[in-house]
Amino acid sequence: MLAEFMFEYDSPIICTAIHNGHFISKNIKENLAVTEDIQKRGEDSYTEFFTEICKNRIIGRTSRFEVDINRTPEKTVYLKPEDAWNLKVRKQPPTKEEIEQSLQKYYRFYSEAEIHFNKMKAKFGKFFVYDIHSYNHRRNGPNSSPADPDKNPEIILGTNNMPEKWLPLVHDVQKNLRKFDYFGRQLDVRINIKFPGGNFSRWIHRNFPKSACCIAIEFKKIFMDEWTGDLDEEKQNKLKEALNSTLPGIRANLQSF
Repeated sequence: MLAEFMFEYDSPIICTAIHNGHFISKNIKENLAVTEDIQKRGEDSYTEFFTEICKNRIIGRTSRFEVDINRTPEKTVYLKPEDAWNLKVRKQPPTKEEIEQSLQKYYRFYSEAEIHFNKMKAKFGKFFVYDIHSYNHRRNGPNSSPADPDKNPEIILGTNNMPEKWLPLVHDVQKNLRKFDYFGRQLDVRINIKFPGGNFSRWIHRNFPKSACCIAIEFKKIFMDEWTGDLDEEKQNKLKEALNSTLPGIRANLQSF
């Protein structure tokens, strides 16, 4: 299963974690040139947890190292090191058949997403998508200093290809995240620093320009150790509470745009 779709259509809000997945098909796993530790570090582990603030959810189940839903079709399979942080992903290049199988999974995902989003549009008129991700900030090694915080905010809001009319909603989300009490201080929340969003948010805005506002949300991995995978549940819960604090503003203002 590339992704799991869980929709109750109870509200005009959807939470997604499309890079959460870790599963890899047997034939592809045997040809992987990266270790499982490296694979996990490239995935957005634990992001499914943040989607629990919604009842309409899309959760990635297959690893981005097999099919990357957040890339364009020609980039959905990592073929060259530059496609994947300069990593050699496959021992041998994938066969045409393997690429075709991956593309079929890719297109099925977008077809199913379109079905659910059309239902959201029909029921609510306008709907909001949290496109939730996480990113590494200690890429130079487990004992290295974290990346410069001036260039690596704790939360990045990406507005990729978003119609301008939605920007006041983005600023409202930013404001609510910033005023949240995160262990006695404010979170560093900025817009379009490093990650403006990927193909998924572009696809949403291209296909539902008048109906959907999708913010790509990148949590810096301050809630876990990106090298060992160890989770800090207290920090993770706090970040989930921060995200939850943005819901009332979205519910109150979405239909006015």
